[in-house]
Order: sequence, then structure tokens, then C-alpha cells
Amino acid sequence: MNSVIKGASYVLAHTPEMVVYNGTTQTTERVVNPESEYLKELRGHLRSYEECVNYWPNQVYIGNATPEELSQVEFPYYDKTREGSERYGKFGEIMPEEEFLLLVQACDMFEVVKLDKNFVSAHKDALAADPIITEDIISKIEEGYELDEIKHFIENEHAEGLYHNNELVGCVRTAHDIDVNLSAHVMHENLMSKASSVLALLYAIRNAGINKEDVEYVIDCAEEACGDMNQRGGGNFAKAAAEVAGLVSATGSDSRGFCAGPSHALIEAAALVKSGAYKTVVVTAGGCTAKLGMNGKDHVKKGLPILEDCLGGFAVVVTENDGVNPEINLDVLGRHTVGTGSAPQAVIGSLVTDPLDRVGWKVTDIDKFSPEMQNPDITKPAGAGDVPLANYKMIGALAVKRGDIDRKALPDFIAQHGLTGWAPTQGHIPSGVPYIGFAREDILEGKIKKAMIIGKGSLFLGRMTNLFDGVSFVIQANEGNSAESAVSEEEVKGLIAKAMKEFAETLMAE
Repeated sequence: MNSVIKGASYVLAHTPEMVVYNGTTQTTERVVNPESEYLKELRGHLRSYEECVNYWPNQVYIGNATPEELSQVEFPYYDKTREGSERYGKFGEIMPEEEFLLLVQACDMFEVVKLDKNFVSAHKDALAADPIITEDIISKIEEGYELDEIKHFIENEHAEGLYHNNELVGCVRTAHDIDVNLSAHVMHENLMSKASSVLALLYAIRNAGINKEDVEYVIDCAEEACGDMNQRGGGNFAKAAAEVAGLVSATGSDSRGFCAGPSHALIEAAALVKSGAYKTVVVTAGGCTAKLGMNGKDHVKKGLPILEDCLGGFAVVVTENDGVNPEINLDVLGRHTVGTGSAPQAVIGSLVTDPLDRVGWKVTDIDKFSPEMQNPDITKPAGAGDVPLANYKMIGALAVKRGDIDRKALPDFIAQHGLTGWAPTQGHIPSGVPYIGFAREDILEGKIKKAMIIGKGSLFLGRMTNLFDGVSFVIQANEGNSAESAVSEEEVKGLIAKAMKEFAETLMAE
């Protein structure tokens, strides 16, 4: 029996100060052109927490609005307010920066995160009031330090500052005197990814309606790497986040594949569960500070707010087939092989039509396709266009070429089988997986029967190969209750006895 998707979570941490101090676009600009007009104007384009919460795509991400509702909103979205927006959604929440910094400190096991004691006392109760945050997490938060001590760490020990409302409130210290892999910069990146993964894990467990003790394996598929000078990417984020989230029965490991990582990890999780190796596996990922404000120059130049001001996170719970929840069909897997090439048609063919051909399905047999679901509000001003729409045009063109649809039906195909992008450009976060939560609900409600999740990645970024990458899989309606279709041991014995009796009677008749 195929494994099933029991639940999913999606979380955002609003981190505008990290845009200024930790996003790669801004830190690079500060080195190359410290007096640039962009840096001078940047802070005036940062959004408030309220503006972040009221933003349509963010409300879709945490489940307070649907992709269908977003498609009816006049583009662009940045100048629109979604009425009735809330911090908490059915999939997760949008956590404010001050509370997130306290969560980060609670995730620190080696005492490198130091927060100002006044800052801690001012915001600790607010984090404790978050319904998903446990008392155990709150108990890990230190009382804090004097601001002069924190300044000393930054000025004399190469610590990374932590800021809120343009004021210094803490720092991340180096974890080793000379190891660059344990520098304050790397520790900062990794702790932010870990903390956002913890938040996603907590919501995923709640949303799936399972106990923390039920989770046996965790796979982290973010884009960071933790290790030291002897094993730079050794890991393990998965087990580190599981520890803070209280998943006491879980072990785990990390899976990396740039933007395609989540799809790889979910296929691995589905296979682990289907094989019987583990009963419950959670795939999780935290956010990426380097990508905060990644397209900020284009946004500021065009008078837009900095839209890449949130760390994203997600988690998906995969369990044994319960006869109800949507299945991951491991018979329909797309894969970009070494020999596929990088031509757009070849890439989409390998990920979409090739797996459908293997099982005799048409393109139209898939109700919804979820490729790279980047928010066009972010990508279009930066010159990258509407990424989901570009993918749908290519899928539709292949459908026409195969004869699955008429050329005149192409616009209707995109509208019926496509989605409007809403995910933050956090690399791995938008790559197919943002729709899984909605897909599960749509399938359970009978709105659709099949959805294809498509993850794509750029392996050439690591300068090890020029190859592109990608995998895809299908989520489908459950084919029936395995418990009802199963045959008991006594029934098996009875069937064997009956067969032997009939066989003996046949021999005697001869």
C-alpha cells in the first residue's frame, strides 16, 4: 500500500532586520559599494509586521486564504490588503521577529546566542502565549545579558549582531576560534534555519493529529549545511530540530538537492514508509537568511516594499496508509536524469509527460500541477517573470503536442490545471511543496483526484556540475481502506485449507 500524507504545515517568520544585516544582496552591497543609494533607501522600504500579515500571498501560505481566492485578486498584490488577515492560519503562523529571536535562543544548544535581558523580559510572555510553543521550549530561554556584554562580543569576538526595530538586542557568537564553518555568520544562518524548522514541525504534528512519540524519522531538506572543518556539510539539522520539537522517538538525516530537495525528500519519506522501515516520517525545512531581500534592489528601484522579508518553513507528515488520506503514488515518479539535458521542453518532459506515459495517463488526468510556486509579485519586478505561469505554458504546450488537448484549449488548461504563485522566494520553499497542504484538503473534499508536485533545482550553483535537476511525484485520492481490504491470518489459513481440500478432491476424481 502507498504511504499517505497525514498533514502539512507552513510557517513564516517576519525578519526585516535580517534583510538589512544578513541577506546576501545587502551584505555584498555593503562590501562592494557601502555608500550606495540602495543601502540608504533600504530601510524606508521595510514592511511593518502588520503589513506583512495583511499581505495576500502570506495569508495563502499559512492557509487563511486559498490559491483560487488569490487568483481573483488584481495584480500586483503588494498594494492590496486582505481584510480579516490573522497571524495564525490553519497551516501555521506568521511569527514576529522579536518572538522568533527568543525561539532561536531556545534552539541554541551551545550558548552562542546572547540576548539583551531587557529584550527577553519584554517579549518572553508573548512567545509563551503562542499556542504551539511548549513550556519546555520556554524553559530553555535564558534571562539574558547586559547590552555592554553583547557589544563586546560583536566588537572584539566577531559575533553577528541581532537587531529589532533598528536596535541591537543580541548577538550570535562564533562556535570556534578558527573554524570558518563554525563562524558567527554560519552559526547565524544555521540557527535561523533550525528555529523555523522547529516551528514547522510543531505545527505539522498538530495538523496531522498525531502524538510527538509517533514520529520515527525526520528528513530535513533545507539549503543550509552544518558541520565543522573536517566535515562541512555533515549535518544533522533533522535530528537537531526534532530534539527541540520534542520528537523523542525520532532519528533522522538531511537530504540536499538545492530547490529540488523537498521533492527528493518526500519521495524518500514515502518509500521509507511504504517499505515498512518506519511508520511515520516527517519531511521538514527551515528558511534561508541569505535569500532575504534577494531581489531588493529591483524592488526599491521600482518603489516597492522589500517583499522578501520572511523566513519560510514547512513540514509534511507521511504515514502508513490509513484508507483515508491522499496517497503518494510511487509508480508515477518523474526524474531529470543525467542525460536529460537542460532544454526547457526536455526538462518538463522528463518531469511531467515521461512518468505519465509509463502508466498510460494523459496530461489532463492530473487535476493540478504544482511546479515552482514563486510569488510573481516578487519575481516580475526583478525581471524573472511569472515563474508558475511559464511552467504551465510549457506543460500545456506538451499537452497540445501529445494531442491531450486542442491548441485552442490552452488558456483554459492553464486556468483549470494551474495555480497562482504565492510562496516566498526562499529557494527550496516554493519548489512544488507549498500546494501539498491545499492538495490534501482538495482531494479529501473531492474537488480533485490527482495533483503532481514538481521540484526543480540548479545543481550548477555548487560549481560541481553544470547539470540541472528535478523530480516529481503524484498525490492521489486514497484507493481504499487497507484495513478493510486486508485478509486476517485465520482467513488465510482457511483459504489454504479450502484450496488443499479442493486440490485433493480433484486428484481423487482423476
